[in-house]
Amino acid sequence: MIRSIGISLLLAGVGCFAPAQTVSPKNPLGTGPEVVAAGHVTFNRTCTACHGMDGAEGERAPALVGDRRFFRLSENALFDTIKNGIPGTAMPALGLPDDDIWRIVVFIRAMRASASDVDVPGNAQQGAAVFSGKGGCAKCHMVLGHGGIIGPDLSNIGAQMTLQHLRESLIQARPLQNGFRPVKVVTRSGETVEGIAKNEDRFSIQILDFHGKLHLYDKSELRQIDHETTSLMPHNYDKVLTPDEYQDLVAMLAHQVTVKVRVKGEGEGEVGR
Repeated sequence: MIRSIGISLLLAGVGCFAPAQTVSPKNPLGTGPEVVAAGHVTFNRTCTACHGMDGAEGERAPALVGDRRFFRLSENALFDTIKNGIPGTAMPALGLPDDDIWRIVVFIRAMRASASDVDVPGNAQQGAAVFSGKGGCAKCHMVLGHGGIIGPDLSNIGAQMTLQHLRESLIQARPLQNGFRPVKVVTRSGETVEGIAKNEDRFSIQILDFHGKLHLYDKSELRQIDHETTSLMPHNYDKVLTPDEYQDLVAMLAHQVTVKVRVKGEGEGEVGR
């Protein structure tokens, strides 16, 4: 009995001296668009002495939006870095209220996350109507098997782009992509074909014309090949659409995520979310 009491007291003593488990702080604000917007403002007000505006690279610190190292950091890791700094580096403890730090954390992660992982304001259903109607997007782009094929398939665009990149693609000229470069050729017999160059090498060119027909030419058959230097993609949607239409279109595109599923006995298929 004495031995048992001694062991019990020893265990109790170990419990008293055991270090308390660290409780990770929790984001009390959520990740909604209003928190992202507030974090954007707070970041530009307090962090741009080293980092650049909007999370870009600064004179004394790296880009937080473009560098995937910071995307891999958890919310808690970012919070701790901003609150306490990084010893031995130029990153100081900022001394901000915790709520302001959480706003900055949410902003940084929102700018690095896929568009589908961010709470995007707007009506996606109305955005689909803009996509197929006033926006004219469906003439060139396909979503879940419906639409044109001149431009890239957008069925998974929400998972492939950040929200910032998605917005920029609608309002800024984009670099030409391989397989989507506009081209016009004239054959030696005088036929003119316009479309996009799907494949090209020194000896041949494959063209998808604006009617969806594929042409393959040996270059010896052509007397003229004119490559365009700008994309067919419009970059003025913020001007041709109303602010609500533009935001609805962004919301619709952000929701485009294709998930691969395996159906028993039928192989693999795709389901849009």
